[in-house]
Amino acid sequence: MLAYILSGLVTGAVFAVMASGLTLSYAATGVFNFAHGAVGFLTALVFFELNVGLGWPGWAAGLLAVLGFAPLLGYGLHRAMFRGLAHAGETAQIVATIGLTIALPALGLLIADLVEEPFGLPPADATALPHGVGPYPAVEVAFGFDSDQVITFCVAILVAAGLWLFMRHTPYGLRMRASVDRRRLATLRGIDADASSALAWTLSSALAGLAGVLAVPVVGLDSGAFTVLLFASATASVFGRLRSIPWTFAAGLGLGVVQNLVAGYADFAAEITGLRTAVPVLLLFAGLVLLNRSRERVAGSAAEDAPPPDYLADLPVWRRRLPWLVSLTALLVWTFTRPADDFYVGVVAQGLVLALIFCSFVVVTGIGGMVNLAQAAFAAMAALTCGWAFASGWPLPVAILVGVLAAAAVGVLVAMPALRLGGRILTLATLALALLADQVLFQVDAFSNGTIGWPLPAISFGVADTTDPRVRVVLLLVLIGLVGLLVRNLERSVSGRAILAVRSAPAAAATVGVSGPRTKIMLFALASAIAGLGGVLYATSKGSITATDLPAFAGFVWLAVVVLQGVRRIGGAVLGGLIAAVFPELLAGWGVSAHVGAILFGTGGMILAKHPDGVLAQLAEARHRRRARRQATASSPASSPAPSSAPATDALSPRGRAALGAVPDNLAEAGRAEPVLRLEGVVAGYGDVTVLRGVDLAIHPGEVVALLGANGAGKSTTCAVAAGDLPVTAGAILLDGDDVTGRPAHRRARAGVLLAPEGRGVFPGLTVEENLRTWLESPDPVYERLPQLAARRTVLAGALSGGEQQLLTLAPALVRPPRVLIADEPSLGLAPLVVEQIFALFAELRHRGVALLLVEEKATEALAVADRVAFMRLGRITWTGPRSEVDADRLTAAYLGVSS
Repeated sequence: MLAYILSGLVTGAVFAVMASGLTLSYAATGVFNFAHGAVGFLTALVFFELNVGLGWPGWAAGLLAVLGFAPLLGYGLHRAMFRGLAHAGETAQIVATIGLTIALPALGLLIADLVEEPFGLPPADATALPHGVGPYPAVEVAFGFDSDQVITFCVAILVAAGLWLFMRHTPYGLRMRASVDRRRLATLRGIDADASSALAWTLSSALAGLAGVLAVPVVGLDSGAFTVLLFASATASVFGRLRSIPWTFAAGLGLGVVQNLVAGYADFAAEITGLRTAVPVLLLFAGLVLLNRSRERVAGSAAEDAPPPDYLADLPVWRRRLPWLVSLTALLVWTFTRPADDFYVGVVAQGLVLALIFCSFVVVTGIGGMVNLAQAAFAAMAALTCGWAFASGWPLPVAILVGVLAAAAVGVLVAMPALRLGGRILTLATLALALLADQVLFQVDAFSNGTIGWPLPAISFGVADTTDPRVRVVLLLVLIGLVGLLVRNLERSVSGRAILAVRSAPAAAATVGVSGPRTKIMLFALASAIAGLGGVLYATSKGSITATDLPAFAGFVWLAVVVLQGVRRIGGAVLGGLIAAVFPELLAGWGVSAHVGAILFGTGGMILAKHPDGVLAQLAEARHRRRARRQATASSPASSPAPSSAPATDALSPRGRAALGAVPDNLAEAGRAEPVLRLEGVVAGYGDVTVLRGVDLAIHPGEVVALLGANGAGKSTTCAVAAGDLPVTAGAILLDGDDVTGRPAHRRARAGVLLAPEGRGVFPGLTVEENLRTWLESPDPVYERLPQLAARRTVLAGALSGGEQQLLTLAPALVRPPRVLIADEPSLGLAPLVVEQIFALFAELRHRGVALLLVEEKATEALAVADRVAFMRLGRITWTGPRSEVDADRLTAAYLGVSS
């Protein structure tokens, strides 16, 4: 047992190092990197070429690969891809990193193939025999351990300790944790979230590279083995809740020990093929279900996952359908007029089989918004069940029906434990179940018939059968058309509206009686049945089915291909299926390395970071813009002057302010210092919706300006624009006379503009002291002024009361007063005594020369502290003047839009 435990600790050390990097990148950026194992493989490949190929010592090759190549690779991927993915949806994040999982190893192997012959390097493939970082051959040390194992364990311990110290006790680690806790608030506190992300990806890649170098003597140069290593490491990350590096490291060590003990002592596992190697997969699924149930509040006033605009909505139906009708006609003409091209017709038929399977992604991911990586397992389940039923003497049509129903049933079984999961957690759970089916269920000889598999005949229609590829093409086109009609009717039905409601706002959907679990189960069952039908047709086209024909990792490639084309449309599935089948054959025919296709696929993943709705949506958007330009050119007279992007009013002139309904206040401001913050003719909004329509506002040092108005007037938008949290469409923002319109939020914060956002401006996942240290070098002066915060310095900010959180938000300004403090609804949800304390802080800051912009629904409290008042209505400042000139009529007009 001691030998099993010790050797398990060595294996677990590799899991722990890779899992620590995975946790670091996710905790700091919010992106789960499925390509983490690929980074480890590429670093191991560099180490192999330096060590074995060029004869470098193991320690030197390891240092250069881990401390030189891997960090540069991580930083380059951040610049090229990951920083764009941070703002993309989860589907785009998952698919883009999956693309890298395939592209990075292909790129490394292609370069190795090109330099192998000129430099006399050994072949870099799965047959290579890499060395370790220690002496070669490895030296036995003690207790059966060799030098490579001892080095692996010691390095892992040192790395884990150093990483924990870095994250907890350095300013860089604090900034990284603050960025992932509340990225927007971090930028408002002067933290460059992009720089923190770059550092996180650099360190994460170095850890992946270290794990790859340590593991390569055992797993060899096999990119698939490194992908398996990734999912074993993901198990440790899940048990660390994707946040805690110490828990992640401990879970990695424990995983290695448990895997060894099961292999050595679980006698019952020997009777179940594949169960021993499936231990990490079983633990991964258990950890996902038990530890990562979604508890976040997801209700809101707008859809969290709104569908993209329909750029073809302005076209008549025949124009929308014409390109597909033309393409279909051309395909049929080519199929039946080229009798000598049986091979390529068969390739097209194979692409249409994949297209039918890909239609299942349109249902579960495109419509339902759930990323499911078990579609290959569903297809294999249906095909193997159909083969077993046919071999048992059932008629082929009945066997096909049984196979499809079996896939649907398995889909329901997968959906039920995964219902409480969402996003990337659901993705990992479905992949874990797919791997479990691959390694255990499909290895049962009674079900899969061993390595022989089940033979299946062609489908006969009397006059023809599917041995003819042309018959397969026609059959598949008909089935895809029927699935397309099914999806179209589903989207327009009551069930479709329920699905959209659950996807957009689950809590809101529940309040109107829409059952989220029932909706998800229906989608899983329907998508599984479609994938199962495709799997059966794949088997009948091939003539047989074995357990290895449709591996779980094929779901990786399938999802990425269809999402790249457009996962919300059946057309994207068809195009993706044809590309997946035809493109590799074309490359092979042209004599191009198969690695090139994988590299191009990874490039598509990087494009997806900027266009997450796929190629078809991107092309539709481009055509829509061209139509809009033509219509604008045709409708505008040639003599009309070109429109100006700037507002028509001169923000600096009294006439311009009067045109906006503002009272000239230059006389009231005579003799005072120049404004520290000025908004001049600011126009801004969200997407196509304009909220601010030429806002002019000035704030002087030591002055409190109360911005009042009804809900929806644009007050919070004005605060966001002033702080740099929202870009402007037109106009200018001046700070101490300097134009800061183009500066991002973190640079404005460093220049002295501090925004206390609506709600609470705290990092809930950081302690009170860590919150203060994001703005202050030392929190001790705050503790002297606010002893209630000193007593709770080690408590997470999310556990504080509302009043304590608001004090924590404003406390740093007392020690390090900003030039401008923008407070958006500071009294929201607070008790009266706390509100008095908050406004007392405002009065103190005013006396210290801070310029305050105060947005407050409670007009009485705001007017009590304000020097000047600005009323806002429909995105414009309608009146501004001294507090003494505010009366009941003006207040009524500002809040109700009418005079009393």
